Amino acid sequence: MDKKIISGSFWLSFGSIFSRVLGVVYLIPWLAMIGSPQHQTVAQALFNTAYTPYALFIALGTAGFPSAIARRVAFFNGEGSFLNSKRIALTGFGFMAVSGVICGILLYGLAPILAANSPVSSVANATIAIRCLVPAIVILPSMSILRGWFQGNGDLKPFGISQLWEQFIRIIVILAGTYWIIERSQQSYVLAVFISVAAAFVGAVASYAYLLSHLWRQRHTYRQLAAASETSKQHAGRDLLKMVGVESIPFVIVGSGITLSQLVDQLFFKQIMQGILHQTATMTQYVFTIFSANPNKITTVLVSLAMAVAETSLPLLAGQLADLKANRQRITALLTNNFQLLTFVLLPLVVLVSLLAYPTYGIFFNFDSAGATYLIANGWQSLILGLALDLLTTLQALRMSKKATIYLLSGLGIKLILQLPLVYLWQGYGALLTTSLAFGWIIWRSWHIIRQSYALRLQLLWPIVKLNVWFAVILTGLIDGTQWWLGPLFFTGKFLAMIYVGVWGLLAIGLYIWLANRFGVAQLIFKRPLTVRR
Repeated sequence: MDKKIISGSFWLSFGSIFSRVLGVVYLIPWLAMIGSPQHQTVAQALFNTAYTPYALFIALGTAGFPSAIARRVAFFNGEGSFLNSKRIALTGFGFMAVSGVICGILLYGLAPILAANSPVSSVANATIAIRCLVPAIVILPSMSILRGWFQGNGDLKPFGISQLWEQFIRIIVILAGTYWIIERSQQSYVLAVFISVAAAFVGAVASYAYLLSHLWRQRHTYRQLAAASETSKQHAGRDLLKMVGVESIPFVIVGSGITLSQLVDQLFFKQIMQGILHQTATMTQYVFTIFSANPNKITTVLVSLAMAVAETSLPLLAGQLADLKANRQRITALLTNNFQLLTFVLLPLVVLVSLLAYPTYGIFFNFDSAGATYLIANGWQSLILGLALDLLTTLQALRMSKKATIYLLSGLGIKLILQLPLVYLWQGYGALLTTSLAFGWIIWRSWHIIRQSYALRLQLLWPIVKLNVWFAVILTGLIDGTQWWLGPLFFTGKFLAMIYVGVWGLLAIGLYIWLANRFGVAQLIFKRPLTVRR
């Protein structure tokens, strides 16, 4: 396994995964302060309604610049032209600062339209919730350029830690603000939701400050690189901006793929449920919350694993493309490492979430069989989304951005076509199925073109698949064999359920490590057996 992939994946995983874990764990005290299950459903629906268009505007606001700049910085550094790397980052930073202001104005103006077409019981409250995110939209695009700069230079530690810092400060503001509004001031839980949504801005400011401080600490290293830079290959700032602008279009489309899919659910689900199936607004809001808003909080951790591996491989692959003929074997090895690591990490987590879905859903929300079933469906869908995201990012890194864009757009077209009939037939499950079919198509097309170009062998993944089949069979037998008599004891409260899930999680990790060593998969991927250090 390539050491840079392991190191980069660690830091991106540490920041990205742990920040998302924090983003799930805080729900326990937050929802407890919100109050009754009915209030919790409304709060979650408002939160999700605001954050889906917010995520889309973040993608539009950055326009794929961070990923495109990371790729170009890695390419110029590979040529020994650090001055071009610096110039392209500075130009992109200024452009993104303007872009953030424009997107903030657009989000503010479109908020009533987005709220009116979302599955919420109060359009007015949803409009305010969306507008609470405008300040964050303004500053995040320029901040993302800093992350792209570090990513392109292979310095992934600040990238990961900045994500963690952003989430940590955001959660402190959410919990402190909610406590003050509800417990101390005795005001409406809806106002607490508004404060919680606006906390994204405070977190973004904290992350911005951390990235700038790290940039300042690296200034001496950058001066040395600039002094040694090749001066005969310099490009004008305008040419570099145009270069990145053209390259960024596929990145923004691919980067917003999952969010666009979620937005389709948000904007069309209400129309089908209330306009065709004649369901009430309350029922529509409930179903939307348990099939989308709630499980997405948990399964986003799984998808972020794929993002970590993909974002690590992007600059590594781009750095090898300067001399494609000489580095073809190296690229094939990197691709193999990428897919093996992703499959090795993602599959067992999906199995574990599926087997512990009922107590896991109960810990964060409430002990609801329907919610647990939707969590299982979302877990397996996250495997499809993660694989598709990784493959699309890989295509971009291999200079196949046009194909990546075509595959994603065709997949979204499949979702749009199937949305009405499948949601009409199966409601929330129908929406999940359309997403799975759409991204399954993307996986098939992307893998086919990569395998053709770099002679990858699917057989290299079979040992990992076989390992996970055994893992699933053994773990299913163990959990199902004990859950019928332990369930009534542990599924009576959140704390006991947390102990139950925690114990089984630790046992599952130990079992997986033992099986990975026994089947030789650890040796295949990491070139040595895995051990659990004391």
